[in-house]
Amino acid sequence: MTRPPRLTILFDNYPGVPGLTTLWGFAALIEIDGETDGETGGHRILFDTGSNGRALLKNMAALGVDPASVDCLFLSHPHWDHMGGLDSVLELNPHLTLVLHEGFSKHLIADLRRQCAELIVVGPEPRALLPGVLSTGMMDADPMRAGPPEHGLILNASDGATGSAGAAGVTAAISGCAHPGMERIVERGAAMLGKRIDWAIGGFHLMYADAVEIQRAIRAFQALDIVCVVPTHCTGDTARAAFRQAYGERCIEGGVGRQILIRPPHP
Repeated sequence: MTRPPRLTILFDNYPGVPGLTTLWGFAALIEIDGETDGETGGHRILFDTGSNGRALLKNMAALGVDPASVDCLFLSHPHWDHMGGLDSVLELNPHLTLVLHEGFSKHLIADLRRQCAELIVVGPEPRALLPGVLSTGMMDADPMRAGPPEHGLILNASDGATGSAGAAGVTAAISGCAHPGMERIVERGAAMLGKRIDWAIGGFHLMYADAVEIQRAIRAFQALDIVCVVPTHCTGDTARAAFRQAYGERCIEGGVGRQILIRPPHP
């Protein structure tokens, strides 16, 4: 039976596992098991690279993550705290597939084509990347959350990591900063899959929001039937506390070094 996907936070401004470096930014490793019926495979996706390459590589080494084992690097948006470790990763692993969107600098995109095995530039339309892994397509930032365009990663493990039918499924939306609004990213993901998104993970960009805006966001999450949340990075302390109160044990702590099994939600 295929194991559930696992997300390990490699870079975060919130502490998690003692001994790891904590700086502003976000990066996570998503491991999708491809083992089924005696066959092996799967994918290891690096989502963003934090703000500092040395710190990212140090944390990866402490957590036993070899940069050469990553086969896909997904960059959510062109802010320094999400792509600061890009050069460090590409130097050690020029054989990976790099995924970004059209909102990145054209000059950077041209340079990156020579630094990786494959470069995928996502436009405004949703795009399948790997079995069970999709980009929302480039989405404009919410005017209330100033920032650049961004795309989220949508995980659909309902057919298993290899695409075979599975009884227990799980879906997730993973964001860097959610400049378009996390609820919009989730809505886009649900429309793409034709079913609800179970997990919302990453930065929700509510660090400057007041109590009214935070509660509005939580009500939007609940209306979308999101079951589990992992609010971290730019979500903000006040919003994280509000999500803990609203979601209870289904609000999972972030922080560098945390390992999260993205399990199907219980009824």
